[in-house]
Amino acid sequence: AATTVTTQLGGGIRDLPTIESWLSRGIGRVILGTAAVRNPELVMEACRAFPDRIVVGIDARDGKVAVEGWAEAGDMDAQMLAKKFQDVGVSAIVYTDIDRDGMLQGINIEATAALARAVNIPVIASGGLAGSEDLEKLLAVEGDGVTGVISGRALYDGRLDAAVALAMEGIC
Repeated sequence: AATTVTTQLGGGIRDLPTIESWLSRGIGRVILGTAAVRNPELVMEACRAFPDRIVVGIDARDGKVAVEGWAEAGDMDAQMLAKKFQDVGVSAIVYTDIDRDGMLQGINIEATAALARAVNIPVIASGGLAGSEDLEKLLAVEGDGVTGVISGRALYDGRLDAAVALAMEGIC
């Protein structure tokens, strides 16, 4: 069965012309990470120019935001950063627990749900998905505002079957 998937692209996007270029090529949504921390005005401008197509990526270690591909950890709280974008039109937040990313240790459900409860922006969980058990836990906090999940290694390693995952959500 076919499904419609919105493609998101992030990494190194730092200005409006680059955002426009990717969106004009068919990318559904652009993720701004480091740029959102260093230049919040860009997020606001991009949301005005491209409604419902801008996502903020928040990568955190122990609740503190990291930037530049996780090379620089700061002392900014992830929830405080998310709240900066509460009313500017961000379509979603991708929240990555960088200590778990690629480790197959399970999603940090508590931190992800807490972030989702702190804002009125849909939150996409990222980092650590180990299998369908994590999807069940995420479905349990969907009411808190957790609306999606990113999987990488669990799919590659065969620990998560894409058809099973889609069926859990009722997509196919």
